[in-house]
Amino acid sequence: MTYIKRHLEDAVLNMSRSFSAILVTGPRQSGKTTMLKKLAAQEGNNRGYVSLDDLNERSLAKEDPALFLQIHRPPVLIDEVQYAPELFTYIKIYIDEHHDPGSFWMTGSQIFRLMQGIQESLAGRVGLLHMSPLSQREITGQNCVPFTTDFETLLSESKKIQAVSTPEIFERLWNGCMPGIVSGAFPDCCVYYSSYLSTYIERDVRELSGAIDSLKFVRFITAATARAGQIVNYHSLAEDADIDQTTAKNWLNILETLGIVFLLHPYSNNVLKRTIKTPKLYFYDTGLICYLTKWSSPKTAMLGAMNGALLENYAVSEIMKSFQNAAKEPFIYYYRDRDAKEIDVILESDGRLCPLEIKKAVSPEKKLTKVFQIIDRSPLQRGTGGVLCMAETFGAFDKDNLIVPIWMI
Repeated sequence: MTYIKRHLEDAVLNMSRSFSAILVTGPRQSGKTTMLKKLAAQEGNNRGYVSLDDLNERSLAKEDPALFLQIHRPPVLIDEVQYAPELFTYIKIYIDEHHDPGSFWMTGSQIFRLMQGIQESLAGRVGLLHMSPLSQREITGQNCVPFTTDFETLLSESKKIQAVSTPEIFERLWNGCMPGIVSGAFPDCCVYYSSYLSTYIERDVRELSGAIDSLKFVRFITAATARAGQIVNYHSLAEDADIDQTTAKNWLNILETLGIVFLLHPYSNNVLKRTIKTPKLYFYDTGLICYLTKWSSPKTAMLGAMNGALLENYAVSEIMKSFQNAAKEPFIYYYRDRDAKEIDVILESDGRLCPLEIKKAVSPEKKLTKVFQIIDRSPLQRGTGGVLCMAETFGAFDKDNLIVPIWMI
């Protein structure tokens, strides 16, 4: 299997020089362990490895964490650490006694802020990183650049990246971005996603929620993929899966905890009081959406009723990954008010709000940017906006509104 260089490698090595513990979270099969094992081999310091997927190791870590750490002495890579939160207190004791940078590298298939038991134990002592499935920049071998509407940055990047057509973008989003598929290890993506659902997602959901009805859960996640890019509606999700709304909320929270989905929250402030308060739902991997919503090929996805939602999900997830891969906090929102005025994405940076619209058009019209005026009422200054689209080249409507091809994200 071909190894694809991950943008997060530099962040891991940099953090390892100052933090005694590093935790890389993200969904299963996104490449966390593969990356850390590769970096450990390059270190040359004989870093040990242990996985808490091994039930014997997990049992020891939970029942006698002190002995576990005597057997697996630092420097060590502990895989799937969320299974034994009992370890965190003992890792804290070790760190406070030794202060050795890079002692513990850990992975977890649950998002840190949603992981129970770790915040109190390792607050301020652990470097946190999130690894999503591959970004299009990683797949195409480009540098890591957090998405920006800065004109000079985009102009420079436009000269480095090969332009791609609309069918090629839809081939990317249909294939998905899981390393197992992109690397060629699993040539049939339908077989891969079928196994991924039953082997990993369903098992991890059971770990977090106890007994579940597998058929109802598959109906639930399928209903969620059909609503990618939409405002969350727990009632309709529950109805489609034949479950109650409380279960729908719990299951969506679990998918977020597992790094399968993320929620884009609405931008709001004291001036913009008429805004909708409910978040929008996105998946990190559009291949999973296409599999569950049964688009049989990139062409049918491109021509189908979901093409706009698929493209929006792809663009928003790529923006999110561009920040996460640079170890930066993404301040990304959307806007919608009770008058149905909507801005797909708002980036907040350096005291400015940068509005973005996402369209499948190759030649978007300038009138799409008229809605950006809404945020002029915000206390923050409006920055450069843009339309993310299928244009062949980077361009601009004027100095405040750019035309940015989605292949550039």
